Amino acid sequence: MARRGSEQGTVTLLIVGLALVLLMMAAVVTDASAAYLQRQGLDTLADGAALTAADAGASGDEAYGVGLDADLHLDADVARSAALGYLHRVGAFTRYPGLTATVSVDSSAQRVIVEVHAPIHLPLHVPGSPERADIGATSAATVGVDE
Repeated sequence: MARRGSEQGTVTLLIVGLALVLLMMAAVVTDASAAYLQRQGLDTLADGAALTAADAGASGDEAYGVGLDADLHLDADVARSAALGYLHRVGAFTRYPGLTATVSVDSSAQRVIVEVHAPIHLPLHVPGSPERADIGATSAATVGVDE
């Protein structure tokens, strides 16, 4: 009867392999959670900046001079300044180093659109993942008169 080769050490190899897979999964979940939380923070910043810009950009002069049937004028320069001022006031550029913000005003739709982007900082580095990545958020606020 032929004797089979020794299987000693096979279980150790399986345990080490399983441990590596579990560590990789934990790293992926940790990094995904960090990315999600950073995106949520950027969503909050974009929402606040868009609302602040829409509020500041709508002068309301038309409503007081002509009546509530008139559309509110949205001042693009005031809206941009208000959105960037909001981001500076809340410390967004300090909290997210490398943050960029774009404020656009669609006067025909009376809408302010704020886009923020920042480099993402992940706590762990998973092999095969990019060295550098950005994450962003977009928010819009509309100004109008309800009748």
